[in-house]
Amino acid sequence: MHAVGARPNFVKLAPVFDALAQLGGLRQLLVHTGQHYDPRLSDRVLDDLGLPVPDRHLGVGSGTHAEQTGRIMVAFEPVLLEERPDLVVVAGDVNSTLACALTAAKFGVPVAHIESGLRSFDWTMPEELNRVLTDRLSTLLFTHSPEAAENLAAEGIAPGRVHYVGNTMIDSLLRLVGAARDRAAWSGLGLERGGYLLVTLHRPSNVDDPVRLAAIVEALAELGACEDVVFPLHPRTAAALDRSGLHERLAATVRVLEPLGYLDFLSLETAAGAVLTDSGGVQEEAAALGVRCYTFRANTERPITVTLGTNTLLGEDPAAIRGIRFDDRPPEPRKIPLWDGRAGERTAETIAAALDAWPAGG
Repeated sequence: MHAVGARPNFVKLAPVFDALAQLGGLRQLLVHTGQHYDPRLSDRVLDDLGLPVPDRHLGVGSGTHAEQTGRIMVAFEPVLLEERPDLVVVAGDVNSTLACALTAAKFGVPVAHIESGLRSFDWTMPEELNRVLTDRLSTLLFTHSPEAAENLAAEGIAPGRVHYVGNTMIDSLLRLVGAARDRAAWSGLGLERGGYLLVTLHRPSNVDDPVRLAAIVEALAELGACEDVVFPLHPRTAAALDRSGLHERLAATVRVLEPLGYLDFLSLETAAGAVLTDSGGVQEEAAALGVRCYTFRANTERPITVTLGTNTLLGEDPAAIRGIRFDDRPPEPRKIPLWDGRAGERTAETIAAALDAWPAGG
């Protein structure tokens, strides 16, 4: 049973789902928690990735961390009781990840965690809490970079539970990047290849505080007065802009877009002169594409994107946004170990072997 609910995690799941289907002999159920419920972050992403219609949709929607996590657990519990899966697979570090892992673990159902071992060491980040706790609950931990195993070992996780398989998100990117480029989403917006900054900001630390958000908007607006800046708004960010009355100021010089599907966003990434983000997945995608990335955070749980990729930590001062410069060289995709398009296959083979080895009923 695959339990997911946020756009990035569908991207991570799809290669594993496909590879398990190719192996055969396993029944797979897809449970969508509904944490991301905007059609452009949910239905369209499923279509872009070729995933089937979810077998169950929990429809939990938004809310505080406690409300959302609690609703997911309450809704997921009867699904577990009815289906009694041999394994629950979760991905990433959102509330759906922890809620489904915790519910499964309390019922004695083994958990597999895709993207284990990432650490920012910043306990103010809700995602850090989610990923650390999910790893503690998991039987199979799938890592995508060497430092992840070191982090898990330092926390006392038995090495036999950890499997270095690579980055399944990059599997999806490599499979669909050609189709994304063919869409040429930048051309439809009147933009030139390599001539614009693509922005994605959605973390509570950046958008929930009206004073901080106003400083970010001002910096982007000033940059947008002299450079092309494109900003597809996450629903959380759009709501924060509306509450603060900042939407008009931003839109005065920045190309503000509705949320985009996976292929359209990937298309814009492939041709961007630079990317500004607070998203973990976008850091990875930019590295794989060779596009210069500025991460608007003080830390990253994906240090390999800095050491081997194209990522620069910009820090948390909105004034730093004004200094962003485009890369005038053609993008050079970075060769990061096991980010090779086969991570889903390795994950599926490990899952199948584990299920064969376990006694009936887990």
